[in-house]
Amino acid sequence: MRFEISKVLDAIEGRVCTDPQLARAVLDLAEIIRYQDLDGGRPASSLRLGMVIDALARSLEEDSVPVYAVVHRGMLSDADLTSNERMVVRRWADDGLVEVLDNPGDRMLEVADLLGLPVLSRVRFDGLRGRFPWLVEQPGRVLAPVPGAGGPVFIAHVGGGHTPVSGPPSPAGAKLLSREWRCPESGCTLFGGAGGGGAFADLARIDRAPTGQPSLRNGVPTCPRHGSRLRDAGPRPRSEVLAVRVGGLIRRRFVLTEDQPVMIGRAPEGSGGIMLGQWLNDEARRWISRNHLRLELRGADVVATDVSTNGSGVRPGGSLAETDRLALAPQQSRVLGTGDMVELYPGVQIGRPNEFPAGAPYNPDSVMSEAPTMAMRLPR
Repeated sequence: MRFEISKVLDAIEGRVCTDPQLARAVLDLAEIIRYQDLDGGRPASSLRLGMVIDALARSLEEDSVPVYAVVHRGMLSDADLTSNERMVVRRWADDGLVEVLDNPGDRMLEVADLLGLPVLSRVRFDGLRGRFPWLVEQPGRVLAPVPGAGGPVFIAHVGGGHTPVSGPPSPAGAKLLSREWRCPESGCTLFGGAGGGGAFADLARIDRAPTGQPSLRNGVPTCPRHGSRLRDAGPRPRSEVLAVRVGGLIRRRFVLTEDQPVMIGRAPEGSGGIMLGQWLNDEARRWISRNHLRLELRGADVVATDVSTNGSGVRPGGSLAETDRLALAPQQSRVLGTGDMVELYPGVQIGRPNEFPAGAPYNPDSVMSEAPTMAMRLPR
């Protein structure tokens, strides 16, 4: 049973990151793992993070959603967690997958404000509405995970609703995101070096470079972990967030940069590729090549080049009408305009995630599929 719990924690690890371009919500890990009413189990269980991530995926109709987690340093030695859970949380801290703080305070709201992310929390933050007006102006930006019939569901503190709402980054956040930052402290995994590990580390491979979000203290970019003033290392390379959509469901987001093309296919060779095989039926696996599509960022243009045997198609403006489909022959390239999607096989599409049509026909896969039900309910 301990091995089975380790497997689900490895799966959850692939959904935790501090990459401001990929995170879909922000939360306090110490708060989430103490929501005992979600499963009626131990006072603290890191598996509850997986339950909340599943709820977020269902609500967003998107698979593999990453969350930006902050955690109190005391959680690394919390006796309510098992020794294995404490070891995993320490590894996440060492790898820079979570922010470890002596006093998390309102860091969740700062990150949410800078990045335009929703907050998953039962805390109402009534005393901070003057500092963060969107707490009232944008209902759905703060949602409480509560027990539901099929697992946790979300309830908005203000304005009702149950779907997480994102907003644009604040002006300060947009400015911070345009630069690269480095921490003077040796081995800082948020703004200096990065680790890696876990059976599902490939899901967050691009996150492993220093990608944390600076904290602003009196207007000065600061490392939230060490409290040190960050050094401006120059402009951040141009990048674009893209996504894989299979059968109407976004399966994964990824970051395309000017210096690193991305290969997509059934099972791409080399590192950094996007593997589709696990989401394809037998016919799609036969059609889609191991290396099928190469994506490059050239200035402001996303360029798609078919490198397959069977070719692809482009859906201009996202149109699914067969008469609008443009063939993309092997070795042919095309600049993707607004709303354009590349279709490798019917229902297998690549594009900008905010331009995909809504309405997934089925639920995303559960990150908790390896979790032993009894282990979540037995007292410690």
